[in-house]
Amino acid sequence: MAGPGRNIYLKMKTLDEARGIWTDCVSGLRAPEEKIRSVRALHRVTSRPVTADRSVPHYHGAAMDGFAVEARNTFGASDANPVRLELGGKAFPVDTGDPLPEGTDAVIMIEHVEQISEGEIEIRSAAFPWQHVRKVGEDIVAGELLLPRQHRLRPADLGALLAAGKSEVWVRTRPLVWIQPTGTELIPAERAAEAGPGEIIEFNGTVLAAMVEECGGVPELKRIVPDDYDGIRRAVLDAVDSPAGVVLINAGSSAGSEDYTAAVIAELGEVLVHGVAMMPGKPVILGRIKGKPVIGIPGYPVSAIMAFEQFVRPLLHSVQGIEAPAFATVPAILGRKMPSKLGLEEFTRVILGEVEGRLVAMPIQRAAGIITSLTRADGILQVPQEQEGFNEGEAVSVRLLRPADQLDYTLIMIGSHDNTIDVIANELKTRDSRVHLSSSNVGSLGGLLAVRRAQTHFAGSHLLDTDSGRYNYPYIERHLGGTSVRLVKLAMRQQGLLIRKGNPRGIDSIAALTRPDVSFMNRQAGSGTRVLFDYCLRRAGISPESIRGYEQEEFTHMAVAVSVLSGRADAGMAIYSSARALDLDFIPVSEERYDLVVAESAWEDFKIRYLLDVIVSGEFRRRVSAMGGYDVTDSGRIMGVWDGTRWIERAE
Repeated sequence: MAGPGRNIYLKMKTLDEARGIWTDCVSGLRAPEEKIRSVRALHRVTSRPVTADRSVPHYHGAAMDGFAVEARNTFGASDANPVRLELGGKAFPVDTGDPLPEGTDAVIMIEHVEQISEGEIEIRSAAFPWQHVRKVGEDIVAGELLLPRQHRLRPADLGALLAAGKSEVWVRTRPLVWIQPTGTELIPAERAAEAGPGEIIEFNGTVLAAMVEECGGVPELKRIVPDDYDGIRRAVLDAVDSPAGVVLINAGSSAGSEDYTAAVIAELGEVLVHGVAMMPGKPVILGRIKGKPVIGIPGYPVSAIMAFEQFVRPLLHSVQGIEAPAFATVPAILGRKMPSKLGLEEFTRVILGEVEGRLVAMPIQRAAGIITSLTRADGILQVPQEQEGFNEGEAVSVRLLRPADQLDYTLIMIGSHDNTIDVIANELKTRDSRVHLSSSNVGSLGGLLAVRRAQTHFAGSHLLDTDSGRYNYPYIERHLGGTSVRLVKLAMRQQGLLIRKGNPRGIDSIAALTRPDVSFMNRQAGSGTRVLFDYCLRRAGISPESIRGYEQEEFTHMAVAVSVLSGRADAGMAIYSSARALDLDFIPVSEERYDLVVAESAWEDFKIRYLLDVIVSGEFRRRVSAMGGYDVTDSGRIMGVWDGTRWIERAE
C-alpha cells in the first residue's frame, strides 16, 4: 500500500485543549488488577480497600524492660512509705515485647525499682493502669480499614500490611507500554561505532522506556521499523493486538512526506489531536485504535520528552488509579530577556543558582534536537502561549529538574567557553559530589555583563584589547564600574585555525580564508575568539566581507571543530585542544590568556573556594596539559582586584 502525501497541521490545538480532549478519552481506562505478595508490592497501587486480618499488637505487651504488676497493688508507694512486691506473685520480670502475665496491667521500668532482693522488689512511686503497656489493637484493630483503594504503597505501608496479617494485596497491574521506534535513518545503539553519514543512533526509545518505568509502567522497546507505510501499519496492528495497554510510536509524527504515523492511526482508528501549540513537542499525535491509546511521539529528543510528560505521564498514572505527582517548582529571577513566540506554549531549559541571595534562572539552548539542553539544565521555565516571553529581572516560577536542596551547591559560570571548564566540573564532583557546575556559553563580554547584573558567580573571559594588547583589564574597567571582582588566571592557550586532517584545501594562513573556494565558521559576536579573529584580520588588512562564511556563528570551540570535521566549513577559529579532540589539523595564530572573573560577593562562597582549590591542584594541571595547547603554570594566580572604580592590585 502506498503511503499518503505530505501532512499539514489543519487543526492544531492549544495545550489546554489537547489535554482536555485527551483526558475525556482516557480518564475511564484502568489497568487490570492482580493479587501479589505484599513483600513485592512497593510503589504498586491498591485496587481494593485493605482491611486488617489481625490486631496489632494482638496481646497486651510490655513497652519497657522492667516488672509487670497490677497497678492497684502499687497505690500509696512513696519515699516515706515504700512498697515491697513479691516476685512471681505480684511482680513479674518482663522485657520489651513480652506478653503481660495474667492479672497484671502495668509495667514498672527497671530503673524505677529502688531495690531488688531475692524474692521481692521495692518501689517508691505508684504505677497507674496500663503504664508502659502496649494494649491489644493499640496500632491496628482487626477489621478496620488499613489502606484505601488507589493508594500507592510506600515502605511503611508494607510493614503495616504484614503486621496486620495481609501477606497478599490486590493492586493494579503495571501498565504495559509498547514503544515503537520508526525511521529509515535509525540504527541500533550497538552499531554506533559504524554509523555513517545520514545514520542516527536510536536512543529515544531508551529514554521513553526509562520514563515509562519512572511512571510505574513496564516498557516493551521494539525493533526499529523503517519509514514504510505498510511496515509501520503492521507494527501498529501488532501493538494494538498485543497485551500492551498503551502504544507509543516514536517519530513520523511531523508534516513530512514520509511521516506516516497520523495516517496509520487514522486508517486503523481515530486521530483525536494532531499538532499541539507547544514548543518543543508540537507534532505530537493523540489517537486511539480498538479502544487503546496510541500516541505519536515526535522524533526530536526534547520534543519527545516534553510530549511524554504532557500526555503519557498523566495517562500512565491515571490507568493505575492515581494522579500524576505535581512537579516541584521554585521562584526565581530571570537572568536575561527571553522572547517567545505568541500562540505557542514554550518550555525553555534554564540553569539555576543562588547569586547574592536570590535564585537566578538563565536560559540555555532551546532547540528541540539538543538532548544535552536537558542534561545540563537545572529547571524548565514554561512560557504561556498568550505571553511574548519574559523580561530580564522578571519573577518566574521554574519547574525543577534537580532536587531543591542541590541548588545551594550549584556554581554558575557564564561567559566564554573553554574545554577546561569540563575538567573543573569533574574535579569539583570528585571533591564534593553535591557541587554542580552549571555553565552558559554566551561569550566573554556576555559573561562580564552577567557578573555586573549579579547573575553569575564567575565568568570566563579572554577579551583582547586591540589598542593596548592587554587581556580583560580594559574590558573590566569599561563594563564593571561599580562592581567589585577578582581576576584569576586559568590558563594560557593556543588559538588558531582548525582545518580537516591533511589540509585538503591547502590553507596555510588567515589570508587563505579570502579564497572563494574556502568556507569559514566564525564564533559569535562578543566572544573573545571573535575579538581576536577580527583583530588579526585588521592587522593583516583583510576585510570580513572577503571571507565566505564570516557571518556563520557557533557558540563553542567544539561546535566550530565539529563544523570543520563534518565539512560544513573548511576552517574555523578555535583553541588547539578542540582540534586535538577531533583529530583536526591546526595552524597556530596566537597565544592568549583565559581568565576567570569572580564576583567579589562570591569570593568567600565555599563553592568558589572549592573551585580555586581545583585549579591550583596538580591533578587539574596534569589533565589540562594532557589536552594540549595549554600552559597552566600560573593557574589560580590572582591577576587583579577591581573595587568597582580602580585596580587595588594588578599583575601584568
